Amino acid sequence: MSHLRSSGRWTRGLVALTVTAASTLAAITAATGPATAAGHPKPATAASQPKAGEACTSADLGTRHPVIKSTEVSPTITHFKGWYVTQGSTGTQTISTNVQETLSVTVGANGNIQGSFPVEVLGTVGASLGLNVQVNYTTTSSTNKSITWDFRQPGYYGLYEGTKKVTGTYGSLNCNRTQQGDGSWALKWTEGPDTGSYTTFTTLEEGAVRCEDTVPANSIMRKAQGLLDCGSPVATAKHPAGPAPSAKAEAAKAGQETAAGAEKSVKATGNPASQTRAALNCQSAVYRIDVPGKPLNWSAPLLTNDGIRLRESNFFSAHLDNWRLCNVTENNGVIEASLWNWGNGGCATIPATIANQEQAYLTTAACGEDDLQRFYIYRDVPGSSKIGLQNKYTGSMMGHDRYADGELIRQYSSGRQDGTGSYALTGV
Repeated sequence: MSHLRSSGRWTRGLVALTVTAASTLAAITAATGPATAAGHPKPATAASQPKAGEACTSADLGTRHPVIKSTEVSPTITHFKGWYVTQGSTGTQTISTNVQETLSVTVGANGNIQGSFPVEVLGTVGASLGLNVQVNYTTTSSTNKSITWDFRQPGYYGLYEGTKKVTGTYGSLNCNRTQQGDGSWALKWTEGPDTGSYTTFTTLEEGAVRCEDTVPANSIMRKAQGLLDCGSPVATAKHPAGPAPSAKAEAAKAGQETAAGAEKSVKATGNPASQTRAALNCQSAVYRIDVPGKPLNWSAPLLTNDGIRLRESNFFSAHLDNWRLCNVTENNGVIEASLWNWGNGGCATIPATIANQEQAYLTTAACGEDDLQRFYIYRDVPGSSKIGLQNKYTGSMMGHDRYADGELIRQYSSGRQDGTGSYALTGV
């Protein structure tokens, strides 16, 4: 007899089933997905989730919402072991399985699940697929794992733990001005220029499968059955009870470790772009970036380790509150630019060391070819100076936590829903 269970429920006891029954139950789980199981309701998108083309207001200029562009669901085996059970060796056994692949939940270039936007991305994915996917950062086990199984028949088994890996790409909906067919302008939710990728997975499943079992195509159990390499001499030869050598499984494991090492190496570099100093082509116009209807505006720091703060302009501002747009491009009505400060000669940037953090502060640094120094600017209808600003690399919107003198300008993954992420680009 065999049994099927979700990882983390071992203490509830072993459920004795025939191998055929175990295969049937696994097939049902694979076909319906964990979202249909008791206690696992389908995730839902937020009631306020906008749609492209719908109207927005100037308060939405500093906000963003995800739009899912592609999804792919692939059964993935995280742990596996080929195991022979001979006549006389049936019964309950505890078997140590080997790591096949380690999955991590990631969203965007930074990978971290910080802030409301990554959670909204994953929640939208889960709702669209009808799957109960992970929406917070977690990872499958990276060490060998023991599985206890009740073998009631002799045979060549594959013991496994697996899940459905969900990957794809997303874009963002941003509020921006759009020209109507009659020539007038209106604010609408439109797809912004920033995109990214995501990875998540469903509930972990443990099981056992034999070559002779009939299982659904594209299921977790079928993926595990493939690792048995059925039809090979290893699978068909008589063998004493115990572990089976599987060159295919070992090769798969080695390949995964190589890929994981390469990914880790890339992530370890940290800095997304070169810090080479660049010559800027700046527009002649000079601006203040104001809080609409209020006296405070963005002021660059004098001290290296300080950030851009809200300050009131006065005689002693020393041009620290004056900004120029440099290396400007425009695509589908969205401006992309570097923000050069007249007072300290630096460019607005998110520090690379904290770029993956929600509410990381904005500061200035020596201007360079660096996406951390590039910003998308979303504009209100002509005649209004209101804008929203989004960092190109992190995708986060700029805003402040409260209106107060000396308050830092920070990044928020979804922006500030209370409108404090909308500013005014006021000519000086």
